[in-house]
Amino acid sequence: MTIINIKKFFRANIRKNLLLVFLILQFAACSKNQVFKTETFKTTSGWGYSIAYKDQIIIKQSVIPVINDSKSFATEEDAHKLADLVVKKLQQNISPTVTKNDLILLKIKF
Repeated sequence: MTIINIKKFFRANIRKNLLLVFLILQFAACSKNQVFKTETFKTTSGWGYSIAYKDQIIIKQSVIPVINDSKSFATEEDAHKLADLVVKKLQQNISPTVTKNDLILLKIKF
């Protein structure tokens, strides 16, 4: 009789653990579906970018940050490179601020 009770106990625990693992995986899958979307746009003097999260624009940058002049990005590629850097920082929960060193490393003309 004790053996039967032990088997029932372990079967119940296995089911509970499998359910818990399933719920954790489901939660992780749902949270990863929220991605950042980048988009470049044409300005009067060049290019800019915007970053959206959950279909809401959170950053819209029409000029190159960090420099003293109000200049837009020279090329669409430059705007896209910086947008990708900012998204990487946001995904790592790092402040999305950009430095002149970042612009130099990405070879963005300013």
